[in-house]
Amino acid sequence: MRALILSLLLCCASIAHAAPAELDWLELMPAEDRKALEEMPEIEHDSPENDGFSDQGGLKQGAGLPAVMYSAKTVPSLNGKQVRLGGYPVPLETDSQGRSTEFFLVPYPGACIHVPPPPPNQIVMVRYPAGIMLDDIYAPLWVDGLLQIEPVSNDLADAAYAISAAEVKLVDESDL
Repeated sequence: MRALILSLLLCCASIAHAAPAELDWLELMPAEDRKALEEMPEIEHDSPENDGFSDQGGLKQGAGLPAVMYSAKTVPSLNGKQVRLGGYPVPLETDSQGRSTEFFLVPYPGACIHVPPPPPNQIVMVRYPAGIMLDDIYAPLWVDGLLQIEPVSNDLADAAYAISAAEVKLVDESDL
């Protein structure tokens, strides 16, 4: 009996320390946004300079994008969940040692640099006080932590979610 109880305790302890559930980027979008995204025409990622300059001196603005590309709609059931999300960093804040402590996590490399950026519900603000050295923004990361619905806005982009990261690490090919 003692061995059975010990086995159950060890099993429960290992479950409690297991990695959080891996989240897919499309799971951050409500069903209606996923449907709209699937039906959307191809988006050009050309530089805005290709459109030339307006009479007012600024860059000409292209046609508006479909509404789903501006969507900040979230999935309420994800609020407060421990998750693992893989993506690419867009550094925002660093500590005195040069480690990134705040960054946007995006679903594809170069997002927020290319035009247009992902919609807010496809950008996640990551806060990681321990910091991580980001030598290459094109290197994917795993972020484990508590996901919150939290609108975040700065000059670079808007995000609909935030993660208080417990761990951030470079993706190892053996993880895939």
